[in-house]
Amino acid sequence: MSALYPEIEPHDHGQLDTGDGNLIYWEVCGNPAGRPALVLHGGPGSGCSTAARSYFDPDAYRIILFDQRNCGRSLPSAADPKTDLSVNTTWHLVADIERLRAHLGIDSWLLFGNSWGSTLALAYAETHPERVAAIVLSGVTTTRRSEIDWLCRGMAPLFPEEWHRFRQVIPADSQGRDEDIVAAYHRLLNDPDPETRFKAARDWHDWEAASILLADPQGLPRRWADPAYMLTRARIITHYFSNGAWLEDGQLLKNAARLIGIPGILLQGRLDIEAPLVTAWELARAWPQSELTILPHAAHSTANPDMSAAIVAATDRFRDFPQK
Repeated sequence: MSALYPEIEPHDHGQLDTGDGNLIYWEVCGNPAGRPALVLHGGPGSGCSTAARSYFDPDAYRIILFDQRNCGRSLPSAADPKTDLSVNTTWHLVADIERLRAHLGIDSWLLFGNSWGSTLALAYAETHPERVAAIVLSGVTTTRRSEIDWLCRGMAPLFPEEWHRFRQVIPADSQGRDEDIVAAYHRLLNDPDPETRFKAARDWHDWEAASILLADPQGLPRRWADPAYMLTRARIITHYFSNGAWLEDGQLLKNAARLIGIPGILLQGRLDIEAPLVTAWELARAWPQSELTILPHAAHSTANPDMSAAIVAATDRFRDFPQK
């Protein structure tokens, strides 16, 4: 039996004008008078999924989802090469979250973030701790340089054939071939030729798929079959990785003291190759009010039954937690 709550539809939605040419899609599900909970999707650039609505008791929670800048139903789309991503940074997203909170008249809310969403949740919570009642994170990342390097190069010995294909974008005689791979994909994903862009997006996702499929053969999102979706996601990811997510290296761990007083639950799959356990462990040590749960058979996908059940159990625990 699934641990997820039944699928539900939004009772409210809209496009939030950021004032700089972006429109942010948002939706609200569940109890209009319930405890506010914000879902922060991964990627960056993955867009919110309907499955995330089912992580919360709809009778208890006012569930808010939004597509981060230039992905999903937010406009303009990063799939369009003319879309300017210079105003799409971690700190623009943090400001968007605050703008959405004010727009919806929310005083404080629970944050749920998966993968990149955990980085964004931490960046927001450390900037606006007074607005955060509790945090649930899964597939924990902080987007440090070491984490980017691991995802884009460190996993190579585990997947030599896939790595060989992934790095073919770099000329064989290039100096620093491995170190340049994010920059190379960023360049190709912004190439004037559409076939070049789409091939780079497919190659990027094939590399990510290697680690996901090792632990979870059913773990690839269905949306990865859509070329426009892959282009949107890969273009935004390489934009962020090329700029270190506009974070000082290790910034979110160094500033974890700002989370004091906020309860948190960290959920990490032991088999998560994309986001190794060490980051969640280091965050738990730096954040005294957090609790780390290691799931022995889960990887990076929230579709894993153990992970989805753990997310629901975590949000259930905070369901009746006193509001700030």
